[in-house]
Amino acid sequence: MLCRAVTAGRVPLSSCAAATHRVAVAVPAMTMKTYVATPLDRERNWLLVDAEGQTLGRLATQIADALRGKRKPVYTPHVDVGDFVVVVNAEKISVTGAKLQEKMYYRHSGYPGGLKKRTLNDMLERRPEEVIRLAVRGMLPKNRLARKQITKLKVYAGPEHPHEAQKPQKLEIITR
Repeated sequence: MLCRAVTAGRVPLSSCAAATHRVAVAVPAMTMKTYVATPLDRERNWLLVDAEGQTLGRLATQIADALRGKRKPVYTPHVDVGDFVVVVNAEKISVTGAKLQEKMYYRHSGYPGGLKKRTLNDMLERRPEEVIRLAVRGMLPKNRLARKQITKLKVYAGPEHPHEAQKPQKLEIITR
């Protein structure tokens, strides 16, 4: 008794010869390929986020996902497939609890005793754009790709921005 797989040339004769009472049928392997995005076939959109009244951390996580491209079906971790994000009204964000007085931002000049610190309230008065940028940067991975992705974030303190020519679409922020 000959195997159908042997006659088709897919299985060696020795594997079918021992099993005379069974018929060995080789199933052709299905080729399922995982899609991997490349820089050539990525599509970049411009998204507009209004930060007025939004909680800082919850807003930053959704902005970070949009920058990385995790909202797209073609997301690939090692390729930059994310969108440009324009954030307006950065000075009108909200935080919970006593974070305005208790949350500290640290930086160092590089010299001995050069540690500087500011509260969140001071940062919002001086540079509100930097508060959102730092929050989003902390939610991205710490590598070269993330440093490239953070450059696609454009943050403005007021309601005006210079990116009208790109026709940004409004990004719906999911709130609880």
